[in-house]
Amino acid sequence: MSIPSILLGLGGKCLLNWALVFLQRNHTCKSFLWVFSVSLAVVDSILTLSVTTLHVHADEYALLLGLKLTRYHVCLLVQILGQVYSALQWPVVVVAGLDHFFTVTRRLQPTTAIARWIVCLLVTGFLWYLTALYVFLLSDFIPVMEDVSYYQIHQCWVFHTTQILQVAMFLLLTLGCAALRAGCSTRSFKNPPLRDQITESIHSRTSVVHQALHIFLNTWALFLGFLAALLLLPVGIPAYLGLNIAWLCFLNSLLITVVLCAVCPGSQLAQGLAAVPPDSFCEWRFKFSLAAEDRT
Repeated sequence: MSIPSILLGLGGKCLLNWALVFLQRNHTCKSFLWVFSVSLAVVDSILTLSVTTLHVHADEYALLLGLKLTRYHVCLLVQILGQVYSALQWPVVVVAGLDHFFTVTRRLQPTTAIARWIVCLLVTGFLWYLTALYVFLLSDFIPVMEDVSYYQIHQCWVFHTTQILQVAMFLLLTLGCAALRAGCSTRSFKNPPLRDQITESIHSRTSVVHQALHIFLNTWALFLGFLAALLLLPVGIPAYLGLNIAWLCFLNSLLITVVLCAVCPGSQLAQGLAAVPPDSFCEWRFKFSLAAEDRT
């Protein structure tokens, strides 16, 4: 890929990142995923400014932490950050999923918002640090820095990422299994002899799954179609663009849906004993009928 096209992609990614950070500023310190989103926007901005500076001063060099960087380091920076972004996909999913699970079940919650923000900040920094160590010391990543002709000097080898499709497929399959399990439970207890507590609990769980799926699909149906097109078409996603805040917003809603379908806190939600993690795209409102009494 040519360096100007890489700069254009990084610039557009930065604008989208900061626009989404601004739109969701009320949720920034309320969960791990939003704290990580701000850190990603900062790292993307630093990468874009560094690559732009090196590309503009093509015949000179720039100093970064005492190192002399030239235009030959542009490709190196893009490849390294792209590899770090790819390696971060699964750890972010795991940590964000645990954070959402603890939020829904009201477990391990800090007593104050400041304490929660500090915990999320420490986990975010630790995650970046461990991922960088993995890429440099443990992975088999080898940058492609071969000699090229003069006409190709403004082009870079760019790695592509498959982690986005892997994460999406895994979570969607998990979601499908949860929905199938809820449907089987409903059919098993379709005509119970007595409307006892167990039957009421099953109907409450089924209602949570159906409503959560309905809310999620109403919001992200077009994005799911886009992912399906990426899966069917032989189109690669550049690694330096793979991890972005738009993807994290979709991931946030998908993880909330998976956790709600797995935990099924119908009675807890109705009584205010469970909380839904912050989400700027999906409006998580549930309606229940427990003990012949409608509650919202």
